[in-house]
Amino acid sequence: MFKRSLSILFLAVVLGTGGSALAHTPLCSCWDNGDGTITCEGGFSDGSSAAGVAMRIKDPSGKILAEGQINKLGEFTADKPKGDYQVEFDAGEGHRIVIDGKDILK
Repeated sequence: MFKRSLSILFLAVVLGTGGSALAHTPLCSCWDNGDGTITCEGGFSDGSSAAGVAMRIKDPSGKILAEGQINKLGEFTADKPKGDYQVEFDAGEGHRIVIDGKDILK
């Protein structure tokens, strides 16, 4: 009886942890404003704010061209680099999104 109760408790903890891990998926999308800037909007699938999340724009070699944070409105705006680049939403391990500049459209 004790082993069965322990097994049920273990299963409940594992399932409970997995559910909360899935509920906090990062979300980020970017667009070209048509004025030489890009804007990215970020958040989490459970509705929590991404304010303060690090944002970086990098060239193909990994050099940081611009950086900042998601603001309290959930946005980050920066000058659009010339040439190839990537935008990185970095909320920590397992919560990173990289968007290729070629996929950022008006």
